[in-house]
Amino acid sequence: MTDLFEEVEEQLRSDRYQALARKALPWLLAVAAAALIAALAYWGWDAWRSRAVATASEQYQAAGEAFIGGDLAKARQLWTDVSKSQAAGYKSLALMQLGALQLRENKTEEAVKLFDQAAEAAPDELIGDTARLKSAFALLDTAPYKDLEARLTPLTKQDRPYRVQAREALAVAKLMAGDTAGARGDFTVIQQMLDAPEGVRERARAATALIDSGSAKALPAVVKAAMALPPPMVVPPGAVLGPQGPAQPQANGPQ
Repeated sequence: MTDLFEEVEEQLRSDRYQALARKALPWLLAVAAAALIAALAYWGWDAWRSRAVATASEQYQAAGEAFIGGDLAKARQLWTDVSKSQAAGYKSLALMQLGALQLRENKTEEAVKLFDQAAEAAPDELIGDTARLKSAFALLDTAPYKDLEARLTPLTKQDRPYRVQAREALAVAKLMAGDTAGARGDFTVIQQMLDAPEGVRERARAATALIDSGSAKALPAVVKAAMALPPPMVVPPGAVLGPQGPAQPQANGPQ
């Protein structure tokens, strides 16, 4: 009799498990289908992104070659095409190149808009701050000091890649606004910055000496002529942008 009860109980358990499995199966199938769809969607998106990066890289390279060859119209068109790309790194670099072309034509307002767009599109601070500094440099002669201060002060923070150059530009902006004491203070700080390039320190020492000698009026033009940022890079197809410039080619390039 005990065996009979156990057999019936085992049968009931089996029936319950089967019923539970029948109820759970649609949910399990739905989860599996969702996972498969998500995996296929990611694969498709990654493949599309890789194609977009490769195309932008080739166009950017071709634009650089056209520019070097003197074909500015072709270079402009290719950089314009890249500036509409979904590859953020190349898009930002192309916008900076277009801004530089506007500066060549003395179209400062248009150049600044392009530099600002490049900063917004940049995938990292190295590229973004390059664009932000170029924008500030373009405005040094015309913008009010408050505008320049708002643009440059965030770039002088300890963790920013071009903090030395930003501090130098801020000093020039103070000079042009008549704040000689503030400019001298900034140039003094630059001389003491351990990560400042020697050329920048030399300019800061020379600027301090000129201020002390009473020749500050001639200083902004001299310093502005000497200040320089690395130009937007001509990146080999598929290269990755890192802190030291283009690295070895990889599949995705700048994102």
